[in-house]
Amino acid sequence: MMIKPDVLLTNANVITLDKEGRRGGSVSVTNGRISGIWPEAEPPKSDVELTRHTQVINLKGGTLLPGFIDTHNHLLMYAQFRQQANCSSPLNKSISDIQGQLLQLAQKTKRNQWVLGYGYDDTLLKEKRHPTREELDAVVPHHPVLIRHISAHFAVVNSAALRLAGIDEQITDPPGGHFGRDGAGKLNGVLYELPAMSLIESKIPVPSVEELVSLLGEASTDYLAQGITTNTDAGVGLNIGIEELEAHIQAVAGGQNPMRMQLMIMHHLLRENNAFGEVSAKELDEDIRLRSKGRARLDSAKLFQDGSIQGLTAALREPYYSNSELYGDLIHEQRDFNLEVLDLHKRGYRVTIHGNGDRAIASNLDAFEFALTNHPRRDHRHRIEHVQTATTADLDRMKKLGVAGSFFINHVYYWGERHEKMFLGPERAARINPIKDALDRDLLFTLHSDCPVTPISPLFSVWAAVNRLTKEGKVLGADQTCDVENALKSMTMWGAVLNFDEQHSGSIELGKRADFTVLAEDPTKVQPQEIKDIEIMASLIDGGVVYENKMCVL
Repeated sequence: MMIKPDVLLTNANVITLDKEGRRGGSVSVTNGRISGIWPEAEPPKSDVELTRHTQVINLKGGTLLPGFIDTHNHLLMYAQFRQQANCSSPLNKSISDIQGQLLQLAQKTKRNQWVLGYGYDDTLLKEKRHPTREELDAVVPHHPVLIRHISAHFAVVNSAALRLAGIDEQITDPPGGHFGRDGAGKLNGVLYELPAMSLIESKIPVPSVEELVSLLGEASTDYLAQGITTNTDAGVGLNIGIEELEAHIQAVAGGQNPMRMQLMIMHHLLRENNAFGEVSAKELDEDIRLRSKGRARLDSAKLFQDGSIQGLTAALREPYYSNSELYGDLIHEQRDFNLEVLDLHKRGYRVTIHGNGDRAIASNLDAFEFALTNHPRRDHRHRIEHVQTATTADLDRMKKLGVAGSFFINHVYYWGERHEKMFLGPERAARINPIKDALDRDLLFTLHSDCPVTPISPLFSVWAAVNRLTKEGKVLGADQTCDVENALKSMTMWGAVLNFDEQHSGSIELGKRADFTVLAEDPTKVQPQEIKDIEIMASLIDGGVVYENKMCVL
């Protein structure tokens, strides 16, 4: 039967990433789906009838891949951070530099309104410590100030922010978090983990849904420019609450955000007497799909069970390398944790749990095993996020329980040297994000950026998995490297499987959605060290161009 395509992509280097590893030269799209794949640069005239409505795109030898699928980042958080003071390093080398960034923003902000910043990293500052409330007071005394750590698990506030939140020296630490204090026991402004941060963040004025939708639209352009066509926000409701869900739905329904969205809903919104306390996963998913015009879906219920390795709050079995008395803490008591996971599991939710440290990973697996023992369920695809210090025994247990993983591979580059010298020591650092061990076990996994913790870029994550290079150029854990094709699958096909969407996305096959990324070079042919530098030429969703690199006009 002759195909009458809406879009015809010609002169392409098509990497299908299907099970057979087939390649091609041209692809047709009809009604947003892949209707033809040919080995030739142009399909035979007997197969295709071009009409006046057919858009022919000559890729001029560019490499056509399935659209990238990033399964863990924080799009809305990133969208908000773009409006704040950049306190990150290496832009800022010292606390004085950060003070300058805050002062610059404060001078443009009305008196008594919040001054917010993001991205500081205490271990990269000259002082090798967190800023303090006194240092923030010294430059911005008349505005409440909050700056978030690069991990998003800590923050520093000034005295005005503490006063506004009604926090004084008699405050007691909330479960799962604590307030930093100086040698004299006085609050120093540092907030450790989300429970402590939330007491301050709850006082920050909430943007309107309309403002959030606009911010999401602006931020999505950065994601599309990296070839991402399906994206997961890994903590909807984390900072603002249910308004975050509404903003995501409106942004995709209105076209401000063209990507397909998977939404992890924070677990507290699913508890009894909260927004979705009586709602099943099926009901919530149907509502999200209906109101988003099918562009967004429920991904999972999201929980945290530990913190950040670089913040020394990830829960480890063995102590931190720099402090033999420090192991990190679990956020939830195991019995209560088990019962909450069981409740979500019985209501049909896929459950996603943050686990950086191996003790937290074990706790997560205990909760999953408890749920599956008490309420068996096939093909649940429960997830552990980051999985950075998983042992081989942990991975074996994940495989046995059918639990998938999403590795925060970018840590190898951004914190690798410090994992080796400060946080984990040489032996554990060499095994951080054990990709090869996961491959050997045929464990379902993906890679992710955790943006804004690290910059959004699927190609960078692929590069990191293949090379395992640190910032200083050292190979960290050569025996855990991954081949290029499997690294690409972890950002495409395996992401589709993790999203329960393998019948519709993740590879270039007949009948699947026409979501593509176009690269200037073939990542399987360039030198492995060059993968991260390949230009993204274009991104297509449903066969339509949603991003085009002005330097690589199609």
